[in-house]
Amino acid sequence: MRMPATMIIPPTLPNGHNAVMYEIFVQSFADSNGDGIGDIRGMTAKLDYLQDLGIQGIWLMPIMPSPSYHKYDVTDYYGIHPDYGTMDDFKVFVSEAHKRNIKVVIDMIINHTSNEHPWFLDAVKSAKSPYRDYYIWETEEEILSTGSLDKAESGDSGNLTQWHDVRGNEEKFYGFFSGYMPDLNYDNPEVREEMIQIGKFWLQDIGVDGFRLDAAKHIYEDSRRDDNKNWWIEYRHELEKIKPDVYLVGEIWDKTENITPFLHGLGALFNFDLAFSILESVRNEKSVTAYIHGPSWTIDENRNFTKGYLDNQALFQRENQEFYDAIFLSNHDQNRIMSALDGDMAKAKLAASILLTLPGTPYLYYGEEIGMLGRKPDPNIREPFLWAESLADSLRPKWIKPEFTHDSSVTPLSIQMADEESLFNHYKTLIHLRNYSKALTFGDLQEAGYGNSSAISYYRNHGEERLLVIHNLTNTPISIQLRDEDTDFTSVIYSNNPDGDRPENGSVDIVANSTIILKAAE
Repeated sequence: MRMPATMIIPPTLPNGHNAVMYEIFVQSFADSNGDGIGDIRGMTAKLDYLQDLGIQGIWLMPIMPSPSYHKYDVTDYYGIHPDYGTMDDFKVFVSEAHKRNIKVVIDMIINHTSNEHPWFLDAVKSAKSPYRDYYIWETEEEILSTGSLDKAESGDSGNLTQWHDVRGNEEKFYGFFSGYMPDLNYDNPEVREEMIQIGKFWLQDIGVDGFRLDAAKHIYEDSRRDDNKNWWIEYRHELEKIKPDVYLVGEIWDKTENITPFLHGLGALFNFDLAFSILESVRNEKSVTAYIHGPSWTIDENRNFTKGYLDNQALFQRENQEFYDAIFLSNHDQNRIMSALDGDMAKAKLAASILLTLPGTPYLYYGEEIGMLGRKPDPNIREPFLWAESLADSLRPKWIKPEFTHDSSVTPLSIQMADEESLFNHYKTLIHLRNYSKALTFGDLQEAGYGNSSAISYYRNHGEERLLVIHNLTNTPISIQLRDEDTDFTSVIYSNNPDGDRPENGSVDIVANSTIILKAAE
């Protein structure tokens, strides 16, 4: 990888909705006290690392008290899990992040609670409990008269049982994901008000910048999409009274045409179709579009990557022209990108190059920058970060024996930092290049059409800065002949070719599985 030696990377651009974000599972990130569990003080100690990497925003997976390791079943919406530290620890973390111009977004789990939450524990005691109507209850006869006891598998849930028994109750309660996570009843205005007050607490009293909304499409059932849309509009409206620029990003696994209405309230959605399109294009060495289809996804080989991307963007913009696209390669619910690419380092670098040269808000899953491995079940895609070789790594959590990411399979960060050709330095170079370039950070995207199916190419433009980005998807070098109108793209601002590939006579040679970014003369 290289950028011209004359390029000086200035301080990063003001952060906002186009900042590079970093997703952290606190339990696996950095252990400050040697108890084997990552914690908030450990994260605080690594803020300088994230700042140096170029990160301007952090998304924390659940940090509230919970009986599970993953903590998506909350027992106290106003607390910090004791394994992670105290609320004072977290306030220090937020303050220190803000000093470094890093925003903090936390997972907010408001579709359901834990079955050990005090509300639910009281609700199961009696049908007359004041919290009974915080949850959804029906008799088996009522359920069968309108639907089914079971449900189909979906991309965000493999659970097939949606109605659950609880001892001492004739009625069953509804839990889309699990009997351990009963869904809340949003037809109850008290529930809606509780959730709004919880959000305001974290924004106003603690100082976070926004929320990642877990299971955002399940607040109401699919047949009540207008109710879902209206809830999120209400939620945003109320939170904006506390923080006008609150950042809300939703997790919604569904077809693009089904998720776009959520943009009225959430403003940002994770682009699953784009993640799958990057993966399949890189994996198959062919520019394709992939999209969600039931519990998995399918490939449309008749639409190239850029065409599929622009089609989806048009759908989003018709719904909300001010939407923000949350883009990523993998997250805590999917096989890690390095494993999905079978450990191919060149392809992993290429996937990162595509992600970090697209518009939107790129999200990196912790450890992605060092090539951490992992395949489901979920604990194995949430293994501990490798800061240094094991004997010298006092911060490495030990709550789980890793099956995929260990010293013999992944090179620890301390070693990668000293290697100019490492995956870490590839990520760092691209993040800083993105932060430097207004075209890459804020610019629009237009299809370039070079390379047919063997390449992904597009223009990124902002003001007078015009870039041409070409990714070679194949395992062999390719030569691109620029069109006459593009011969002013003469400066190479990024390339993976150590031998240089400045355009000559309008022709550009691009090495295998690599990227070149050309800048037009101003």
